[in-house]
Amino acid sequence: MDLEVKGVAASPRCQTQSFSGRKKPLQQGWTSKSWAIQNPCLPVVPRLDLGSLIDSDEEEQDIIPEDLPAPTGKYKLKYQQYKTEMKEAYKQYSQRNAEKTKSNTTRQTSPRDKIEDKCVPGEAAMMGDLTTLDRKALLQQCFADNPDHVLQSTRKSNAEIVAAEKKKQTVAEQVMIDHLSRAVISDPEQNLTTEKQEAACILPDSNITPLRFRKRTLHETKIRTHSTLTENMLSHKVQFEGRIISRNGRDACRELVGFFFIHDQSLTIYEYRQFGKNRTNVLPFIQKNIYSHQRGRRKGKPYQLGDFYIGANLTFLSSDHSRLPESIKENTLLILRITNIDRKALETLRTNSVGHEGDIISQEAKDRLVFQAIQDKLKEQLHKKGVRIFTGLGKYFQQLDKEGNGLLDKADFKQALKVFHLEVSEEDFESSWLILNDSGDGRVDYGEFRRAVIGEMNEYRKSFVRKAFMKLDFNKTGSVPIIDIRKCYCAKKHPQVISGHSTEEEIKLSFLETLKDACSKSDEVSYGEFEDYYEGLSIGVVDDEDYVTILRTPWGI
Repeated sequence: MDLEVKGVAASPRCQTQSFSGRKKPLQQGWTSKSWAIQNPCLPVVPRLDLGSLIDSDEEEQDIIPEDLPAPTGKYKLKYQQYKTEMKEAYKQYSQRNAEKTKSNTTRQTSPRDKIEDKCVPGEAAMMGDLTTLDRKALLQQCFADNPDHVLQSTRKSNAEIVAAEKKKQTVAEQVMIDHLSRAVISDPEQNLTTEKQEAACILPDSNITPLRFRKRTLHETKIRTHSTLTENMLSHKVQFEGRIISRNGRDACRELVGFFFIHDQSLTIYEYRQFGKNRTNVLPFIQKNIYSHQRGRRKGKPYQLGDFYIGANLTFLSSDHSRLPESIKENTLLILRITNIDRKALETLRTNSVGHEGDIISQEAKDRLVFQAIQDKLKEQLHKKGVRIFTGLGKYFQQLDKEGNGLLDKADFKQALKVFHLEVSEEDFESSWLILNDSGDGRVDYGEFRRAVIGEMNEYRKSFVRKAFMKLDFNKTGSVPIIDIRKCYCAKKHPQVISGHSTEEEIKLSFLETLKDACSKSDEVSYGEFEDYYEGLSIGVVDDEDYVTILRTPWGI
């Protein structure tokens, strides 16, 4: 069939002309209308042959072969086995579905309800007097059962050792630079001149101007003074790391590095600050000077080499240091705990040092025995209930502290022990009170009372608690929102999640519920509350590496 447009027949010649005409560009002055008049032939749509199409049903009938061989006995047997297995699986699925539907009608199950029935394997017989919060808190101890934690902790500890050595070297170099420069430039003898030079009124711009009028730098100093420090004198020192004992998160997480110099029995403390991954800064925190104990059996005695060991407390009067942060100045005393020390340097210098009086050492030993006896008795009572009691005591003490200075009297402490069913004999309580109330004013810091009577974890464990909190508190505000904790907490490697007994959400909910119970605010966690939680958890963990794994695994530190 031939098509005709506006009386012009469509012929092959016309088709060729139309396509060839399109390839040529329009000449100058031509429009699309004039081009259509010169090329009247349009392309033709090809014809559709409907007879060549086949119905889909007929096509399927042609594809399927008609003569199929009969199945053999082997395939019949396989088909029968498959049919039996499918029926059995469907039967089991129907039973499980029916049981699930039945349980949902009686009680709507939630992850929180599920977790209440889970406890540490093999300890069900010992759960008689434990509450739901106790059982949920004990789930965190299961992280220590992760089989991969040994290899992971080895890799991370090696990296931590390298970072710690780099930090020590950075601080030591800054201390040497500061004190060598200050000793020369700011020495009073640099300004002294002879009487003749003072009598002769020499103009400041003269070549023989007195040294006090000259602009000098360290390397241009001409006067050698008797008190000038040298690098050799400053090298006889003991380097130690410390932390501030405080419930304020910003102060408790400060990284402090101190030095005790043998030549004059002086000490100084620097703060190490890290901004990002590569930028660091080292600033003086306690100026170099000779300091004395401000409390305890050695009050008023200068610090000596024997006062420096892991776990020792250094006390300073806040009023003597004007550059301290305002949050620290609020307290009369600044208490600094030594967390690590250069053992090699300590042993080398200890042979030439003068020891303390024997009577003071014996009295301190007796004090430690008194506290240790009380702690041993309470440890049995705190077994598996440490998280609830530690966090509860922290909140209870804060409620009793109406003035907000952290000090309570004897009646308050007795009442707290009674409320939390901690049995301490009257004799033991009076003995501990005489030691703690060294000032005689009848009031004691409740944090110090709890550390002395109930005990505390060692500094190795506490260093990882601080690392975990510092990772969460990246803004260094001293508190962390619950939302951030929920985001950072990872329960993927929990043994019960790996075995399929619990889900990640169930483990996370159990942790958040026990942590919220320790908080005074529902939407954030302070450092003191975070520390109380893991302080209570530490009581039930014997091995230090197991405890470190409990912190490393969910927080990724």
